[in-house]
Amino acid sequence: MKTELVQTLTSTFEASAQQTEGGIEYWLARDLQHLLGYDEWRNFTAVIIKAKTACEVSGHSVRDHFVDVNKTIQMPKSAEKEIPDLMLTRYACYLVAQNGDPKKQEIAFAQTYFAVQTRRAELIEQRLLEAERVSARKKLSTTEKELSEVIFEQTGGNENFAIIRSQGDQALFGKTTQAMKAHWKVPDNRPLADFAPTIILKAKDFATEITIFNAREHGMQTESAISSEHITNNQAVRNTLLERGIRPESLPAAEDVKKLERRLVSEEKKSLKNPDGLTQSTGE
Repeated sequence: MKTELVQTLTSTFEASAQQTEGGIEYWLARDLQHLLGYDEWRNFTAVIIKAKTACEVSGHSVRDHFVDVNKTIQMPKSAEKEIPDLMLTRYACYLVAQNGDPKKQEIAFAQTYFAVQTRRAELIEQRLLEAERVSARKKLSTTEKELSEVIFEQTGGNENFAIIRSQGDQALFGKTTQAMKAHWKVPDNRPLADFAPTIILKAKDFATEITIFNAREHGMQTESAISSEHITNNQAVRNTLLERGIRPESLPAAEDVKKLERRLVSEEKKSLKNPDGLTQSTGE
């Protein structure tokens, strides 16, 4: 396929046919019909039916990706007529292209285009989730540092801070820090939190924030009082998680956050060198 045709089709798919409503991108099937080289709507609807079946088989909701709408078209003498149409998500367009006539140049292009764009969206989503976890880990470190400072300010010492933090782990996981390290295969010289999934990082941070607030609010002046408060808060957070079907000690370990952070930094540098490219996230 000639470069000029590829550039033209790319521009058409992205600038002309793609629409947005409420922050959600979509394509109208009637527009896609002509972009994919189908002259007859009845022939194109046969492709859409196959695409809907593929969507259902893949475990996705057809209603989420193929939305029935009406389209108004101009008729002779300024008359108007409503005809059936569909709003298609990017994934729906991908399925339509996959079920189209591969002999058509437009279909061959669309199959690659939507496969790449769908993968691009998946990688962006993955990268956002990874960045969220790195951010959650940094936030927890900051909050735990603040708790250590509060303990020192109000009790005159914080040499038992590590013990207080471990007691919080015991309350949250129902297991000791060392038991969780063994379960998640965390090296002895690394913090348990570096291998905790995002939901646990945020749970620990929330419990710690409550401890800080109440320690200040109630003027707690002994480490035992603050420790008891921290245990109570972690137990409360654990109970909330359990009520929502989340058992902290049963969750799998996440990737080492330090490796993840290094990879994100490396990918950002590559993106700056090649702003039009996309770096695929891979584990070390």
